[in-house]
Amino acid sequence: MCSALGAFLYDCPAMMNNYPEYVPEEESDVLEQVALAAKVILYNDEDHTFDEVITQIIRATGCSADTAHSLTLEVHHRGKAMVFEGPLEGCLRVSAILEEISLHTQIEW
Repeated sequence: MCSALGAFLYDCPAMMNNYPEYVPEEESDVLEQVALAAKVILYNDEDHTFDEVITQIIRATGCSADTAHSLTLEVHHRGKAMVFEGPLEGCLRVSAILEEISLHTQIEW
């Protein structure tokens, strides 16, 4: 058995049997997980018409008119809605397009 005083986990074979070996994740795996968790949140304002918002959501996300209409209603009634989820690069692109007409967005992850 290992001495209790000053023994490190890795210096004590009896203790090592109780823990699985640590295998670091690949950096690309971690970055991919973070990238997939990004979301674009669109906030309500009183400056734009429904048609303007619907048109800009379609331009930004490529979704259907029905989806854009539903998202616009959600923004109007709830004050905000998630309009896009995907890699951070995609979120930055979508957010930039929405902000072309001064819509208010936020990227979360």
